[in-house]
Amino acid sequence: MNKLYPLKFSPIVKEKIWGGEKLKNVLNKRYAGDNTGECWEISTVKDNISVVSEGFLAGNNLQELIEVYMGDLVGDKVFEKFGLEFPLLIKFIDADDDLSIQVHPDDKTARERHDSFGKTEMWYVLESDPGAELISGFKKELSKGEYIDALASGKLKEILNYEKVEEGDVFFMPAGRVHAIGSGILLTEIQQTSDVTYRIYDWDRKDTEGKSRALHTDLALDVIDFKNHSDYRTNYKKTLNKTVNIGECQYFSTNLIHFDKAVEKDFNFIDSFIIYICTSGKVNILTSEGQKTLIQKGESILIPAEIKNLILIPEAKSKVLEVHMP
Repeated sequence: MNKLYPLKFSPIVKEKIWGGEKLKNVLNKRYAGDNTGECWEISTVKDNISVVSEGFLAGNNLQELIEVYMGDLVGDKVFEKFGLEFPLLIKFIDADDDLSIQVHPDDKTARERHDSFGKTEMWYVLESDPGAELISGFKKELSKGEYIDALASGKLKEILNYEKVEEGDVFFMPAGRVHAIGSGILLTEIQQTSDVTYRIYDWDRKDTEGKSRALHTDLALDVIDFKNHSDYRTNYKKTLNKTVNIGECQYFSTNLIHFDKAVEKDFNFIDSFIIYICTSGKVNILTSEGQKTLIQKGESILIPAEIKNLILIPEAKSKVLEVHMP
């Protein structure tokens, strides 16, 4: 069997009522639409399975590769737990308009209702228009009754917590947290493999046919976390040429590497694939087998678990997110 190598996939683009053109203009994605909201980089969501774009495995999809390479691709423990399902979904999101106010169920509820994983996610902001903000949680702790009253009386916007954002900001969104990405924000999203979203409010907008999108008011009610939290924004120290952890939970671990010189990586103690998402600049990835792959801003790559040693070589000052299973 041929040895695995760092894998790039063909992007899966999604037209959205709130989408814009930054995925094309800023991240160099190729597509025809004008309202493209999402680009799915690595996915095994049903009917949205990523296909390898380069090398001898080009044309094979990610589930086919997991079936053949198993733990060599994803890590032994990951394969034992998830089988042919890749555990993470990696996206870029361009909000030209506000996304709906929404919430995601946890694993238990999603399994019971949708035969799906729950959806805990994190956001890393790539760029934002001046004054852009997003919604994360509530301003104060609420009872279920207070929330229902605010929703019924059109005062939902008054009880939500708004956060101004800029490039490099990080937000962790556990299942159950009400949230929305605001207009003028371009970000990358790391999440569990799930496409289950409960839409609570959609700004009274209509599509091109004059129809409103469906709301999931009752389904959402059972999963919302009504508490107020002090840590809506993730604080971290930006350090050049150092790997800095910016997100850690039971579903994924995410590091930020901001660097202008080569960094050596040793993954002998990690039983997991690695994902690199380039958020600025250009980076050459050199394996111990001598394979060299370039990723640049707006590109993602999957490093198979059997590749244990890498050198990351930036062409100028660059940033990558490094994601693996904890």
